[in-house]
Amino acid sequence: MSTGRRADAVRNRGLALEATKTLLARPGVTLTVESIAKEAGVGTATVVRSFGGKEALIDAAVSALLEPVVRRARDLLEQNGPEQALRAFLAELIAFQSAHHAINDQLTGMDLPATTARRAELVRVMEEMIAGVRANGGIRTDIDPAVTMVMLGEVVYAFARSQPASPELIDGFITVVMDGLRPQSPAR
Repeated sequence: MSTGRRADAVRNRGLALEATKTLLARPGVTLTVESIAKEAGVGTATVVRSFGGKEALIDAAVSALLEPVVRRARDLLEQNGPEQALRAFLAELIAFQSAHHAINDQLTGMDLPATTARRAELVRVMEEMIAGVRANGGIRTDIDPAVTMVMLGEVVYAFARSQPASPELIDGFITVVMDGLRPQSPAR
């Protein structure tokens, strides 16, 4: 009998996690234990019992959403030159943030250790990409790498929130940003 309860608990945990990820992608939705439970088709006590609270559930959901993004960034860096990896990853990051831009609105003031750790992994991979492009002469050396990182993050976030309509627009945006980061020729 305890095996059945464990299977139900695992199933319910998965339902609550998937419901949370779904709700995080919906702009304007306020995440509550009640809204998560309703989306999952389980009771509120089940959601709380499965995760211990809303913050822990949101932390697990956001971390799970970010995990394949981090993995993809690493794969791109291993399989391509740093500039090609950075360009491809920026396009994928814009697509991810466009689909999930409502997440940031939900996270203010929360303690999310798994999400924080996953974001730190993502930052490290992007820093590796930027360092590689910079070492190959593709990014100016008169701009601090940390400033470059912040600039890229902010422009990607802003562009993602504008809900770009086409891959061509995204590619054009990335080209303009990368061209702006290229070393400048001395004026004659």
